[in-house]
Amino acid sequence: MSDRPATDPRRSGPSESRAPRSDTGSQGWARLLPAAGLVAALLVVWEVGVAVSGVSPIVLPPPSRILGSLWDFRDTALRHAAVTLTEALLGFAVALVLAVTAALVMDRMVAIRRALYPLLVGSQTVPIVAIAPLLVVWFGFGLAPKVVVIVLVSFFPIVVSLLDAFAATPAEASDLMRTLGATRRQEVRLLRWPAALPGLFTGLRIAVPYAVIGAVFGEYVGAVEGLGIWMQVSQNAFRTDLVFAAILLTAVLSVGLFAVVGIAERLVVPWHRAARRSGG
Repeated sequence: MSDRPATDPRRSGPSESRAPRSDTGSQGWARLLPAAGLVAALLVVWEVGVAVSGVSPIVLPPPSRILGSLWDFRDTALRHAAVTLTEALLGFAVALVLAVTAALVMDRMVAIRRALYPLLVGSQTVPIVAIAPLLVVWFGFGLAPKVVVIVLVSFFPIVVSLLDAFAATPAEASDLMRTLGATRRQEVRLLRWPAALPGLFTGLRIAVPYAVIGAVFGEYVGAVEGLGIWMQVSQNAFRTDLVFAAILLTAVLSVGLFAVVGIAERLVVPWHRAARRSGG
C-alpha cells in the first residue's frame, strides 16, 4: 500500500500558493487599522474638545469646520494642490537624477567621494529658511526657486542611502564577478546596482515627503499659486480653517507620494519584499 496522500500535490500547489498572497493582503490592511483608529480617536477628541471648551474657530477650528471649508473651496484647493504636486514631482525627479549620478560617480572614484561627502553633510547644516528668500530674489516667483528648494532638501537622503547601499554590496560577489572577467560597468549593472535598489528606495521614501514640504515652503516664501501661498493668504485673512485645510492637503500629498514610492518598490524589487517577509 502506498502512503501517498489522496490529494495530488500538483493540484494543491496553486491553491496553497494563492493563500499566502490573500493573507498578506489582509495583513497589510490590518496593519493600517491601528493608525486609522488613532487618527479617528484624535479627531473625535479634537471635535469634542473644541465644542466643550468654546474656543473660537479663529484660534482652533474643529475638524468638521475644516472639512466643510475644504469642500466649499474645493476648486481653489484642487488648483493650489495641483501646482504644489507639479512642483514636488519635478523637483523630486531632478533630485533623483542628480543624486543617482553623484552616487555612481562617488562610488566609482574614492577620491571624489572623500572630497564631496563632507561637503554634502555640511550642506545640511545650512538652514533652508535663510536660503529660500535669496532664491526668490535670484530666480523670481516662478517655478525655478521651488525646484531648487526641493532639490536641496531631497538630494541628501537619496545620495547617502544609495552610497551606503553600494558599500553594502558583498565583497565576495564583487570578487567573483572580477574572477569571471566582468568589466567595471558590467559589475555595476549586474551586481552593484540591483543590490543597491532597496537602499535607493529607502532614500526615496525618506525624501519624497521632504519634496512636498520643500515645495510648500518655497511657495510660502514667494509664489503666485500653491498650497504654501494659500496658507499665507488664508492666515492673513484669519481663515484658520483654510490654513488647516491646506495643511491637510499637504499631508495627503505626502502620504500619497510615499505610497506611490512603496508601490514602485514592490514592482521594481519584489525579491527584497519577499526576503523581508521570510526573514532572509
